[in-house]
Amino acid sequence: MNIYIGNLEYGVTEDQLRETFGEFGEVSSSNIITDKFTGRSKGFGFVEMPNDEEANAAIDALNDAELNGRPMRVNQARPREERPNRRFQQY
Repeated sequence: MNIYIGNLEYGVTEDQLRETFGEFGEVSSSNIITDKFTGRSKGFGFVEMPNDEEANAAIDALNDAELNGRPMRVNQARPREERPNRRFQQY
């Protein structure tokens, strides 16, 4: 299951996410989303857990739990919606 983690403190690392979610089971990947120009965290990321039961336990336990002093928003990731290409819109 792919899990969305929002409201992350900007200093949180992928290793910290892996360790935090690893308390609930196997973590196959962790990813912090960063700004492509500055490299700075955008304050959210994703964790992939192959076992849905473990993933749901992590979501239940960690939603609103603090990591580095900020309450995380944790839920099952939804597929990204298609956004219109704003650069080349024709009118």
